[in-house]
Amino acid sequence: MLGLLSEEPGSGWDLMQKFDISLRHAWTATQSQVYGELAKLADTGLITVAEEGPRGRKVYEITEEGRVELRRWMIDVAPRPRRDDLILRVFFLNAVSPEEARAFLSRIAEAASERHEELRELHDRIDWSDDALSVYGALALDWGLRLEAMQREWADWARTKLRDQT
Repeated sequence: MLGLLSEEPGSGWDLMQKFDISLRHAWTATQSQVYGELAKLADTGLITVAEEGPRGRKVYEITEEGRVELRRWMIDVAPRPRRDDLILRVFFLNAVSPEEARAFLSRIAEAASERHEELRELHDRIDWSDDALSVYGALALDWGLRLEAMQREWADWARTKLRDQT
């Protein structure tokens, strides 16, 4: 939320919309999680309510303390090791038949192709500009496109490898 608010103030609804178009492929969050996180960030002084509107609508704005915390997180906090249940399942493919293992890998390839297509369509729908969100959003989107292409390629390769060994 701090990252999204570092670009411009926004309401919970605004942030959900930005999240949906920019981050949902990398990080999942429900509406209740977003609003809960906004309340926590406001309680700790990292964001403030800049404006209140009808029906309880609040527009949040990052504070200087929030910018310091965002920078600290970006620079000083090491990214968490990725926990990937897909790779864990691959490691244990010996627990199923070779046919089931190949079918599993086919589903992985198909899902990666579908996600790649979703990201490609998202790329084509966005009105890219030279603002920071567009520049860095394009970098993140390209990472997703490359990751999905790699997963598809790897799953096809692994399926062929299993077919050749059985």
